[in-house]
Amino acid sequence: MSRFPLSCRRALVLLLAVVPVLAGPAATAAPGGTAGTIAEGRTFQAGTGTETASVSVTSLTPANPTRTGSVTVRGTVTNNGDSPIVGSSVSPRQAVPLAGRGDIDEALSRGGFDVGLDGGLLRGHGVDVDTVPPGLSRSFTLRVPVSELELGETGVYQVALSLTGQTENEQWDQVLGVGRTLLPWIADDDDLPEEPGTSLTVLWPLISTTHLNPQTDEGQVPILSDDALLSEISPGGRLYQLVTLGADLPVTWVVDPDLLASVDAMAEDYLVQGSDGPIPGRGQEVARNWLLQLQEAVEDREVVALPFADPDLASLAHHGKEVPGSLGQLKDATRMAAPTVETVLGVEPSTDFAWPVEGAIDPEIVSVATSANASNVIARSDSLVPADEFSRTPSAPQPIGGGITAVVADSTLSQLFQQDMSRPGNVALAHQLLLAHTLAIHGQDPEAERNILLAPQRMPTSSQVQAMAESLTSLRNDGHWIEFADLTETAEAAPDPGAGGPVPSAEAYPAELRDQELPVHAFQAMRETRRTLNDFSAILSEPDRVVVPFGSAIQREMSTAWRGRESAAARYRSSVQNQLVQLTDQVSLIQKTRITLSGRSATIPVTVENRLLQDVQGLELRLTSSRRLGLDVSGPQDVTIGGGLSQSVKFEAHSRANGKAFLEAQLYTPDGKPYGEAMRFQAQVTSITSTVLMVIGVGLLLVVLAGIRMYTQRKRLAAAGAETGDGGEAGATVVEESPEPSAGPSRPTAATEPAEPAAAAGGDATGQGPRATGAAPHESGKAENSAAAEDGAGGTAESRSTAPASAEGLPASESAADIGAAEPEGTERSEKLDRGGPDRDA
Repeated sequence: MSRFPLSCRRALVLLLAVVPVLAGPAATAAPGGTAGTIAEGRTFQAGTGTETASVSVTSLTPANPTRTGSVTVRGTVTNNGDSPIVGSSVSPRQAVPLAGRGDIDEALSRGGFDVGLDGGLLRGHGVDVDTVPPGLSRSFTLRVPVSELELGETGVYQVALSLTGQTENEQWDQVLGVGRTLLPWIADDDDLPEEPGTSLTVLWPLISTTHLNPQTDEGQVPILSDDALLSEISPGGRLYQLVTLGADLPVTWVVDPDLLASVDAMAEDYLVQGSDGPIPGRGQEVARNWLLQLQEAVEDREVVALPFADPDLASLAHHGKEVPGSLGQLKDATRMAAPTVETVLGVEPSTDFAWPVEGAIDPEIVSVATSANASNVIARSDSLVPADEFSRTPSAPQPIGGGITAVVADSTLSQLFQQDMSRPGNVALAHQLLLAHTLAIHGQDPEAERNILLAPQRMPTSSQVQAMAESLTSLRNDGHWIEFADLTETAEAAPDPGAGGPVPSAEAYPAELRDQELPVHAFQAMRETRRTLNDFSAILSEPDRVVVPFGSAIQREMSTAWRGRESAAARYRSSVQNQLVQLTDQVSLIQKTRITLSGRSATIPVTVENRLLQDVQGLELRLTSSRRLGLDVSGPQDVTIGGGLSQSVKFEAHSRANGKAFLEAQLYTPDGKPYGEAMRFQAQVTSITSTVLMVIGVGLLLVVLAGIRMYTQRKRLAAAGAETGDGGEAGATVVEESPEPSAGPSRPTAATEPAEPAAAAGGDATGQGPRATGAAPHESGKAENSAAAEDGAGGTAESRSTAPASAEGLPASESAADIGAAEPEGTERSEKLDRGGPDRDA
């Protein structure tokens, strides 16, 4: 416990703090041993005491006070040390004028406490702060009359707040921390012209990441990769805030057409890709409301359309332009921009502006940016520095040669809202900085007409959007020194004399930005996907159903949104390519098994299947043989197949030799490129040779001769039977009985003798031919013996001609393989193609 009361200690600290002010300039400029310097030195002890706590200003109202009014300051004290802060108070200090924009930045970046730079203490306006444990904060509010701040001429002033107190480890009064804010001050309304000469253009970006998949379901229902876009356009979301807050602000809307197309797709039935497949989307009403609010917000306002999907111009310039077709993608993206915006929003946008990442440019970026007919490039002042030294902030438009204008955004203003705006201290500081810098710019030359550009980050968070909206609203209401202008008006304004200069070299491009660019192999992958799409679309009856979604997907692969997300970008490129290949695979050849060609000529069918929901046309099917000298196949054939159908295409094949041959079927696009995978299969050629045909002919001749012989023999037997008959009918069978038995064994008569087979006796093939009857037994036997003797040679010929034949009724010497018969059981299955064609051998 200190020996002096707390009130006495505070009075002593205040007295020591006021001494330098009362002593005047001589005291503050005195050597180190002067009383003023010693007194201030005692207030922060070891030199680190002023950083024990941080003092943050969370609001200052009003932003533009009057001379008779007061200023209310709210803030927090945070203990950054390891000992509790006790017996402390926050007090304001006198306002310190800041001569220019450089002094503003220096004042806010300075650490520690300096009584000469932070102003004298204002007594009687401080507030006590309760004990602040380590790592915790305490809030405060204090009210200061404007007259006490000792504000002078119109300009920007620094107002410091110091925390004076003790810690439990160091029980003596000292300055433990200091916070600073800015106060724009208009001493007299006459200091401002009736019409401000300084104009401010603010870009309001509506840009998001990629959400829409290229492939749809069978009913052409769009599929989103996730539900993130729904969160962004829902109340409280980032894009929702941009639309609702931007509707009341004097800004220029900068829109990515891809975002509009994606939300427009959500306004009707859509699907969301889930872990188990697409599921129905539920954001139709939210999407319709968001689009309706946006249409109302941009009505009669300037809208700038970026190329579709906001392509990364720097990546294209440094890595993509060496890959053929990449710059063509940029031109396609630019052509799509205006129609998309007009269709969704009903306004005609400007497409004359290119916006590289963070406004960093070099000659290659400018060349690529203007290759798609843009005549204005949005740069930033920390990239493009004027050749001549300017004592003031130059106007935004600066010519860079070739009829191209660089609209240069002010780097300080453009980066005001990149901090974490969920912290009130950062919001208040950005708010005051915007007011202070614009007033300082005006004060550089109040009579000059200048156009200043504020180009914020491409995708601000919800808190950053809120902070921008609050600051711009305050500037519009309180910043009487400035007016707002559209981007086109700023680009067309007259540049400052001496403005413009050489574009920075490629070596000057920031390394941290170059490390985030898309690599060369990414553009090579895009080119391969484009080739696949071109080949596929050439055979479709409705190509737009595929070209539009997949062409847009390829453009999304170049998006600036992929910066710093190379893994996600690679996955997206792979997904697009795989989905496209899956579609092309829906048109394919059906694999054939091994086939057998029997004969010199045959017809080979090849089946093409189309599983798409639309017709394919213009395809050409070619069938080639590995045995060009042994198997000839007819020429290519055109293929046209309806959706969901298949078609069998037939080729004529002619063989000149037996053996195996390998055939390959391949589809081709109209420009002669192979389409899909080739289909290969084996053919077994078994042609019937001339020797086999001669054997078959001889066999047939013998059969005919045997038939003639049998016919004449039968007639002769019938005639012999008629001559020996006893008035009986020819062909009748006579049974003769013996009048008396003989002593020996009985001899069978002709009627009881077994009948010979018809073939052996010269009868017909059915075995039903007539035999000679009515003769005596011995006569009959003689006749039979005589016939057998006479027909010996003929019988021998008949026995050869009626040798066992195959199941097909052909000579046994012909194998089944020779004539293309079914293969023996147990062999490999194959297709069998019968002989055919007009030119087969006889």
